[in-house]
Amino acid sequence: MPLLVVGSVALDTIETPTSKRENVLGGSAVYFSYAASYFTPVRLVGVVGEDWPAEYTKLLQDRGVDTQGLQVVRGGKTFRWHGRYFADMNQRETVQVHLNVFEQFDPVLPDECRRARFVFLANGPVTIQHKVLDQCAGAELVVADTMELWINTQRRELEHLLTRIDGLVMNDSEARLLAGDENLVRAGQKIRQMGPRFVVIKKGEHGAMFFSKYETYVLPAYPTPDVVDPTGAGDSFAGGMMGYLAMRGAFDPRTLKEAMAYGILVASFTVEDFSLDRLLRIRREDLEQRMEEYKRMLSF
Repeated sequence: MPLLVVGSVALDTIETPTSKRENVLGGSAVYFSYAASYFTPVRLVGVVGEDWPAEYTKLLQDRGVDTQGLQVVRGGKTFRWHGRYFADMNQRETVQVHLNVFEQFDPVLPDECRRARFVFLANGPVTIQHKVLDQCAGAELVVADTMELWINTQRRELEHLLTRIDGLVMNDSEARLLAGDENLVRAGQKIRQMGPRFVVIKKGEHGAMFFSKYETYVLPAYPTPDVVDPTGAGDSFAGGMMGYLAMRGAFDPRTLKEAMAYGILVASFTVEDFSLDRLLRIRREDLEQRMEEYKRMLSF
């Protein structure tokens, strides 16, 4: 069934220890949409400026992503992010960030998007995430992402959001900050008690942790030897996970675990090249082949 995502659409400049790319396709909603499109139709809502390349919109449409909710602001400039990775590729710094049209983004969802049963609130201001939720009263599953900036600047709004959503996805440092606890197991349990039915903590090269009222578990990352660009890995993980859930039309414990595994595998492809370049070269069959390898890796 169709899956709705609302979030950033960006042009990125990325520096790694060995290379640099400028003005490549990026943004949380872009990575999410492309990853989810391997499993289900996706409807994307976001905002760009007049500098947005039309070929990027076509690239998404060719994957079956519905872009009617992508607003183009006349005279505006697209959100831009410039990041630099350090030698181990796990640490990065933000060199520059220009929110541009994303700073004033006020999403008004098309009717088809309002009827979505599965909704993902990609990383962005919590106030925007609330506005989206107000327009999706009939959603069966709502999952959100967040980051340190919003935890620090919109804490009260975020705590309210946690009482309105079913699931929360965040990385390990964000979980520690939100929970006020350095122990990830306690942090995950504390965050779940704030409202969501389940919490997923992304741990990069160490996989992901899952917390619900009834179970806690860890799934390891797929061993990827050639990490070229980690940008968008977390958003691709969320896209793979939510895409699989929407495809199945369910989110029972077994399906959630399978969905997390697919999210991990999509992310393992994403990091093997810049932007969406690696995902552009794979098919669903490649994911299934890697899934068989992943299952063998986990059986003992």
